[in-house]
Amino acid sequence: MTGKKAAKVPRAAYEQELLRLQTELVKVQEWVRAEGARLVVVFEGRDAAGKGGTIKRVAEHLNPRVARIAALPTPTERQRTQWYFQRYVEHLPAAGEIVLFDRSWYNRAGVEHVMGFCTKEEYQLFLRQCPIFERMLVEDGILLRKYWFSVSDTEQQERFRRRLEDPLRRWKLSPMDLESITRWEAYSRAKDEMMVHTDISEAPWHVVESDDKRRARLNMIAHLLESVPYHEVPPPVLELPERPASTGYERPPRDLQTYVPDHAASL
Repeated sequence: MTGKKAAKVPRAAYEQELLRLQTELVKVQEWVRAEGARLVVVFEGRDAAGKGGTIKRVAEHLNPRVARIAALPTPTERQRTQWYFQRYVEHLPAAGEIVLFDRSWYNRAGVEHVMGFCTKEEYQLFLRQCPIFERMLVEDGILLRKYWFSVSDTEQQERFRRRLEDPLRRWKLSPMDLESITRWEAYSRAKDEMMVHTDISEAPWHVVESDDKRRARLNMIAHLLESVPYHEVPPPVLELPERPASTGYERPPRDLQTYVPDHAASL
């Protein structure tokens, strides 16, 4: 984004447009299921760039049996000895499924590389193999979309500060997140190098300016919708059946069961 910084999206306009876009995402879900399509969406970016909040809005009204979030933990000792991409392959979608990667195989190009969790040889091998791996996914028919959430250093630090002071979001902050502040330029160089090698025509990167979270969410979802060749699938015709007449069932006395106390009555 260039030129004058855009004003933040008003909450009312944001909520109205988000609901419209989420309605379209449900249509995408039904198209994916009906057509047996396979959709992979990769969310990457710096810590506190807004990936998690966007993923939450994308998945909010989707069927978790169709659309699932893959947020892989630190690899086990066994996984460390496997082909690097192997544990990610296990989470790829089957026909009629959507997978949202909350971070992905690009950990090696970012955190692992900057923090020294992989060797230089492993890093270079990743940069060579990643474009081949992604071309194989696309060639096999997977719809692969990659989004990089770009946040400024000042906004990132402010978000870290808010997390530090908020007991409900404190869990989002780790020592490694804080260390990313002191390694800002190293992460910038790593991102630039990653883009050079992996911004391929078959699976290009799409950068989302994310200092304004509302704007970022709307822009990302709108772009995803435009990039998927979906169409509305007519839903099955459903009708509520008539409740049959009683056959004499009587509910057991309430005092035979243990009920949750009425906490709400104390408010």
